[in-house]
Amino acid sequence: MSANAIITEVGLRDGLQGIPIILPVARKIEIANRMVDAGIRRLEATSFVSPRAVPQLADAEQLVAGIERVDGLVIEALVPNQRGGERAAGVDVWVAFMSVSEAHSQTNSNCSLEDAFERLRPLPAMAAEIGASVTAALAVSFDCPFLGPMPVNSVVELAKKFEAIGVTSLKLGDTIGTASPGRVKALVEALHRDVPNMELILHFHNTRGLGLANVMAGYNAGVTRFESSLGGLGGCPFAPGATGNVATEDMVNMLHLEGIETGIDLNEIIDAGAAFGAELEVDLPAHLQKVQPFGVLSTLDEAVKARG
Repeated sequence: MSANAIITEVGLRDGLQGIPIILPVARKIEIANRMVDAGIRRLEATSFVSPRAVPQLADAEQLVAGIERVDGLVIEALVPNQRGGERAAGVDVWVAFMSVSEAHSQTNSNCSLEDAFERLRPLPAMAAEIGASVTAALAVSFDCPFLGPMPVNSVVELAKKFEAIGVTSLKLGDTIGTASPGRVKALVEALHRDVPNMELILHFHNTRGLGLANVMAGYNAGVTRFESSLGGLGGCPFAPGATGNVATEDMVNMLHLEGIETGIDLNEIIDAGAAFGAELEVDLPAHLQKVQPFGVLSTLDEAVKARG
């Protein structure tokens, strides 16, 4: 067994934001609690965007209040501006989201990169007043659907700007799912070199089937925090052609088979994913929701034994 990996589950936010069926908040709470029962301890539950902009997430306050709190559970939510922060009571980590690309920022947030950062600048101080913290999240950290590859230096410079206002953790979003293991390694190494005190979290989409390979590239480069979505749902509505996130079930399975502990019960998270898909009446892209050949290795001991 090697070092731990920490998974943040984003299905209730990233997974649901583009789903047309409005899932009742009571059902969201049930799914959230099933995730927690399966061992999820970091849960990006929702977003405090305008309810008119994203009706699916209009119940943010009710959802956060309804999730059963257990020891070690960290509730995260997107907080796009000061108004969102005023609604974020009960949230432990505010996720301050912006793009690396000017074109994506204009499409996704209707503002320039400079204006997007200024909207977020007050959040660390606001969050500290209620005992919360801020994590920055950078969309299109690898490729923009409109401008193509993003320079590594653009990501590094934004990381430095966030560090200067007191942010110590950074989510790197492969928003359109076009990253590759070599590029993951290069970006992680650049950030470790230039902002060594910034904790990195990797968020991959699986558009080209490289999501899990990119997870392992990040892990081997020294990253131990990753994001995934139950069932593999998700995808940026402002990134044409992007598919869902790396599936939580598939990530847990891979990490366990590699002897990397997550604290998540594989069988229970598969069951939670199946319930999620049934509620939404969708065919989940997660491999472990489609077929479970040769049985499921649900414990680390079984996985290590299987490796010989």
